[in-house]
Amino acid sequence: MSAPSTLLVQKYGGSSVGSVERIAAVVARIARDRAAGFDVVAVVSAMGDTTDELLALASSVTGGTLPSAREQDALLATGEIQSAALLAMALIARGTDAVSLSGAQAGISADGTFGKGRIAGIEPKRVRAELDAGRVVIVAGFQGVSDGSETTTLGRGGSDTSAVALAAALGADRCQIFTDVRGVYTADPRAVPAARQLAVVGYEEMLELANQGAQVMQTRAVELGWVNNVAIEVLSSFEEHPGTVIKEDTQVEKRNKVRGLAADTKVAKVTMVAVPDRPGIARSVFDPLSAANINVDMIVQNVSHDGTTDLSFTTSRVDLDAARPLLEEIRASIGARALEIDERVAKVSIVGAGIQNAPGYAARMFGTLADAKINIQMISTSEIRITCIVSESDAPRALQALHDTFDLATPDAVDAE
Repeated sequence: MSAPSTLLVQKYGGSSVGSVERIAAVVARIARDRAAGFDVVAVVSAMGDTTDELLALASSVTGGTLPSAREQDALLATGEIQSAALLAMALIARGTDAVSLSGAQAGISADGTFGKGRIAGIEPKRVRAELDAGRVVIVAGFQGVSDGSETTTLGRGGSDTSAVALAAALGADRCQIFTDVRGVYTADPRAVPAARQLAVVGYEEMLELANQGAQVMQTRAVELGWVNNVAIEVLSSFEEHPGTVIKEDTQVEKRNKVRGLAADTKVAKVTMVAVPDRPGIARSVFDPLSAANINVDMIVQNVSHDGTTDLSFTTSRVDLDAARPLLEEIRASIGARALEIDERVAKVSIVGAGIQNAPGYAARMFGTLADAKINIQMISTSEIRITCIVSESDAPRALQALHDTFDLATPDAVDAE
């Protein structure tokens, strides 16, 4: 086994650098790690609510119309650059040599559309050179540069992706994600007070939890950690407390079969009513949505009656403004009778690598929701997940009831050893 890396890649979220006092706390942590002999690369998000404030500013100068996607990315990227420069200044003032780099300067290339870019590759020559010169390297997260030299943002949570990708490119054994929570919980503790922090969670389980609405980690960041075998440690910026490590979990068979719950209240259900039941209809619906970079999640098609069927699917509410006119065009082109959009729904999921080989978990989930008088509108499954669409107002009760049913407040036997 190779010797542990002396490099720490850390990511600090918006709340972690949200004020002068919080930046001072980050500086103290980095200085302490440097004194312990570590090289440090810190990836930062925009301060506090800066991204939302910049979006509001863009809306105000465009009179409420959608701004140019290119210019919006150019604007939003400045939030992270501001955080990086301020943190570097603070470190230098304390006596710790540091340098701030934009995503492009750090060698992060991105592809995809503006606002939804994906990291295409990293060539961290500049980062290595600055580390070799004895500096702490502060990288602006959430951004990269396209082949056409255009600044491209990576979507919400993109700083997590920047950090994990840099950790992989630099050969770090672990990437630390500092945020405003202690780690990953069995459910959102704001909705389920008895939710328990997990010491370890597997990549596959964390990927499903993130996909289904758990907001602790960004999905792409977990994927990159898994593919590159980079352990990800989620920690609190505000207190000294053990976090949660996301890695291959060799103890999965000894743990509770259901590892955690997730809820996503930022979804909408779209139904094409009375769609002609003929070959090619599904392609006619989903090809245009794909071309417009509108993601579709759960899909349910009813049994055909009298030559027509209803086709329902979910998508992000964020995409609805762009999707509505396109959906109406699709409805008219395929001859569907009506288009129905419900923005008052939520996804509720149980996740666990153990449920794929154990019977009865779907029945227990459905029975729990039935006992709580919660109606299930759609159902979707994977090997390690069962997801139900319910009314948004029912989501908190669903989480609490499921948390009780699957006894998630009780520590796993392996954790208690």
